[in-house]
Amino acid sequence: MNVNYAKLDNVSGEITVTLEEKDYADKVSKQLKEIGKKHAEPGFRPGHVPAGLIAKKYGSAVKYDVVNKEVADAVFNYIKENKLQVLGQPVPEADNEFKIENADFTFKFKVGLAPEIDNHVNKDLHVPYYTINVTDEMINEQIEGLRQRFGRQVPGEETEHNAVIKGAITELNPDGTVKEGGIVVENGIIAPVYFKSEDQKKLFEAKHPGDVVVFNPAATCDANPTEMSSMLNIDKDKVEEHKGDFNFEIKEIIVLKPAELDQEFFDNAVGKDKAHNEEEFRAAIKELLELNLANDSNYRFTIDAKEAVEKAVGALELPEAILKDFLVRQNESLNNENVDAEFEKMRGQLTWDLIRDNIASKFEVKISEEDLMNEARGVVARQLMQYGPNALTDQIVDKYAQEVVKDQKNREMLAQNALTRKTFEVIKENVTLDNKEVSVEEFRQLFTPAQEEA
Repeated sequence: MNVNYAKLDNVSGEITVTLEEKDYADKVSKQLKEIGKKHAEPGFRPGHVPAGLIAKKYGSAVKYDVVNKEVADAVFNYIKENKLQVLGQPVPEADNEFKIENADFTFKFKVGLAPEIDNHVNKDLHVPYYTINVTDEMINEQIEGLRQRFGRQVPGEETEHNAVIKGAITELNPDGTVKEGGIVVENGIIAPVYFKSEDQKKLFEAKHPGDVVVFNPAATCDANPTEMSSMLNIDKDKVEEHKGDFNFEIKEIIVLKPAELDQEFFDNAVGKDKAHNEEEFRAAIKELLELNLANDSNYRFTIDAKEAVEKAVGALELPEAILKDFLVRQNESLNNENVDAEFEKMRGQLTWDLIRDNIASKFEVKISEEDLMNEARGVVARQLMQYGPNALTDQIVDKYAQEVVKDQKNREMLAQNALTRKTFEVIKENVTLDNKEVSVEEFRQLFTPAQEEA
């Protein structure tokens, strides 16, 4: 067997595989013998079928499979051994002939090659890095939000914005009198904060136990059958008959009492024994805010760094014809008429992936098992965050992270994420950072142009 390679241009080449009968004959013969051992034919038991009959019946199919495998292995082994940076997959040339009766074969494959890249990741490249200032106002807002989150519901003397109100709901006639035989819900519950109508919300402002409010259930929810049936305790198909006004006699008001600034609250909000007084608690909140904002800063850096590197690299030459041919072969919905548009959609990501991989190679970025675990820990931690900091113990996070890493599809995703993260880390280490301190408002404005364009 001979395998030859010829470079066609900067981003494409041709691999030619020449296969002689001696290269595959023994493998064909071996497979036919295996078939003869296992297959029975009319008049013959397995293992006693004449070799000529087996060859006549199965020879062409076996030869076809063996030749195909030999050629495919030869192509991919050549690529691997010679470290060709191939994009997509080798594409068989249209004039390849595979006449099964031939003894010798020649096949040609075009391969798309990754372009040579100067990634310009060095100290001459400047990238902005924004540090967001944490203000006392931000700390106060965060603390108030946490007090609400960890607060408890208690009886109240007057309705508040987020109050839950309990009482009797009674249907009225158009003239405001109680409707005989109408709906009566003795233990009704409403939460005006969720009403869709502002006018209906206002009816319940500054009310007290014993007050009677005339309201319209249909207006509170745009006559949603599910919400009305729940509020009035009736079947959904009956709600059309009850779109008038109702009395709501307030029996009890439940309000949310914010958590006290005590040890229980400190432990729930920032973790056990992380703060023991208000000063330490504010410091812990500031640290959490800075950590979250640092993540935002790093995210913004990835946008600015990607833009700066791509601009420095410039347009990349790609083996477009080969890649489009590959796309058409791989996707039944693509053809010569629509593949151009599809290729343009993927060009940007393909270009960045090539640049990223080039940077990772230059700085010898390696992905370890610990990197995969760190990515998995991040995934798990984000999912558990809703349950509060006490749910984020190292033991719990590690337990679920190990399960995530076991799945092969997850591993591939985690590996790509880790490669991207570590590549941006080496970019950050090797370019010149133009540090800028900004407020939250100024930082948000950085995203405005992109949002308007989107």
